[in-house]
Amino acid sequence: MAIHYTCRYCGINIGTITQSSVDSQLLGFHKLTEDERMDMINYDHDGDIHVKSICEDCHESFMTNPNNYESDYIIH
Repeated sequence: MAIHYTCRYCGINIGTITQSSVDSQLLGFHKLTEDERMDMINYDHDGDIHVKSICEDCHESFMTNPNNYESDYIIH
């Protein structure tokens, strides 16, 4: 089982956790609402978890240009 983090805006691979067991509370999943979990976390047929997050570049882009929130995809 692996947990793959991908930026929801630009699609870049942020990173992967490949430990055999991971505590979801350490990852902060328990703090998400059910709707947030459904939007951000997906499971594939191999048992891997895919988490949509935000990369540093997109975060910085949003801080300097808040109008970017109107777009679903950011190219930087």
